[in-house]
Amino acid sequence: MPSFALKVTRSGLSGLGRFSPKLAGKVAFRLFCLTPSRRPRGSKAKTAHREGRERLVVAEEFMLPFPGGRAMAYRFNGGAKGPRKRYLVVHGWGSSSEYMSELTAFLASTGAEVISLDLPGHGRSAGRFLNVHLAISAISAASIRFGAFDAAIGHSFGGACLALASAGFLPRIDAIETKKLVLIGAPSAMRWLFRDFGRFMRLRPQVQTELEAEVGRITGRALTAYDEPHGVLDPSRPVLVIHAEDDKEVSADHARAYAAQGEHVRLFWANGFGHRRIVSAAPVFEAIDGFLSEVVKTEKSLESDDGTVLSIYRTPVRRSS
Repeated sequence: MPSFALKVTRSGLSGLGRFSPKLAGKVAFRLFCLTPSRRPRGSKAKTAHREGRERLVVAEEFMLPFPGGRAMAYRFNGGAKGPRKRYLVVHGWGSSSEYMSELTAFLASTGAEVISLDLPGHGRSAGRFLNVHLAISAISAASIRFGAFDAAIGHSFGGACLALASAGFLPRIDAIETKKLVLIGAPSAMRWLFRDFGRFMRLRPQVQTELEAEVGRITGRALTAYDEPHGVLDPSRPVLVIHAEDDKEVSADHARAYAAQGEHVRLFWANGFGHRRIVSAAPVFEAIDGFLSEVVKTEKSLESDDGTVLSIYRTPVRRSS
């Protein structure tokens, strides 16, 4: 049964929609972007968060300013000397660096410099709202502060935003530099999220139209553009897509859509781990490690015997201390 607050919100949007669909659409977008509570719910979540916080204690902390907010970043192995790889890790909606810390610690154990980013409205970043524009602005701030990345690894919404950020998808925000992408349980389109939200909030058709139009007004790209995957993944940049066919939050069809973009995209099924456990699964770590370690000697794509690894193109990267 819907809560009293939900009933009131639905009623309020319905009434406002009769008066001004555009204003109701703006309010609906604001509600859509409202981030969930940062407090872990349930004993498992509390344990995972506590253990994650303990892993982050050894990292340097950076509060990164960007237009519209501030984002917390954690850096592992920042003081290491000599050549080393640099990785960026970005969590999904309702998550934080704590919940990604097993993967972050695994990457750091290879000696790489690893930056874990809390998106706006999450973890220890400022704000109570998150949308694609805010997310990519925070990712761009990390790129400006730390330099180019050897790989960017993102889960769910974070993975989708990394794909867009690497493509320079939004106007007035430069593309981040990264040699490789790893997308874990990431959506390849966005419109379905707004349609689901509209049905849940029982929005009038005119209000739904204005809600979707607000995406274009806020981000500078129409919502329909987010559903055109071709061209988002640069064919010169190897991509590893990791997904579970039993993912109940982001359909496995999104992984297939990414994989259909070309031979530079490798699809790795991590079945049995769903949408959330996938970021701490040993087989996933192994797949990522193999992908990041692969060296390319020719311009032709190569795979390992089990067909899980893409070739990697070596290019110079900018470094920043």
